[in-house]
Amino acid sequence: MTDEVVWVVVAGALLVGELFTLDLILIMFSVAALLSAGVAALGGNLIAQLVVFAAASTGLTLGLRPVARRHLQHGPELRTGTEALIGARAEVLERVDGRDGRVRLAGEVWSARSFPDTDVLDVGATVLVLRIEGARAVVCRSEPNLPPGLDLPGLAPPGPGTGEPGSGGPVTPV
Repeated sequence: MTDEVVWVVVAGALLVGELFTLDLILIMFSVAALLSAGVAALGGNLIAQLVVFAAASTGLTLGLRPVARRHLQHGPELRTGTEALIGARAEVLERVDGRDGRVRLAGEVWSARSFPDTDVLDVGATVLVLRIEGARAVVCRSEPNLPPGLDLPGLAPPGPGTGEPGSGGPVTPV
């Protein structure tokens, strides 16, 4: 068997081992073995193949593995419960002012108050949920002039919207 075939077999065995461990170590060694197979195919001697294997294994394990693990372990942030309602649209059912009102939010009737407190939102208006305070939604006009620095999770800057509230996609005020 030629050196490159041996390296490819070693890479395959390491890849199969990775399927059982899922720790992203053996796959780094598998890639290093494939690189060594490339060196062998180009006519490199055994010392060159081993140096490439050692350097690639070390570099991939120390450099790429931490980045790959971080991306695999920390997927997209999933908002649930009342947090998922922030940035959603609601329909005014009863006039909403700074103290009281009713909106239909995610198919349910919620008590609501306006932000700023001086705003009065009429029946039928579409409003934007800024936050949830207990069992009350704090809402504003759907085209708010928000103060700079007001952080609304799930609310994208003005531009074309691509997602629905709570879907994890950006939601843009309309």
